[in-house]
Amino acid sequence: MITELTDALMHLQCELVAERNLVNPNEISWLQYDILTALQSHALLPSELSVYLGLSRSKLSKSLVSLRKSNYIKQSPGKSDHRELVTSLTDEGKDLLTKIDVGHEHLSQTAQKVFSATEQRQFIKLSQKLVPILREERVKNEQ
Repeated sequence: MITELTDALMHLQCELVAERNLVNPNEISWLQYDILTALQSHALLPSELSVYLGLSRSKLSKSLVSLRKSNYIKQSPGKSDHRELVTSLTDEGKDLLTKIDVGHEHLSQTAQKVFSATEQRQFIKLSQKLVPILREERVKNEQ
């Protein structure tokens, strides 16, 4: 039996996926977008990306190859172990994320119109509570 919470979460997920499709100009897959977003704050090793995104190394590797061919990422030998490839965004990758982020601004503006300031703070707090748990469960299930 679907509860109101389940129903609300399913509808929110569907709408967020639809919004995501609008802002991604079909240049990259969702997985590739997630990889680029993970690299936005700092460079990572593929093993770190794999754990963070809850992906197998082989699935991640295929996406990294494609992103490298599109010149959205670069990989260079690690400082301590030259066999490890440190993965980071190129300027083209940063530009693509900026373009996509402009599209995300519409979602933020809509939420600001719909939610009061108090509701916005509540939504942020609840999201920050739920998202890490969902990520942690996904990572556990991938292992």
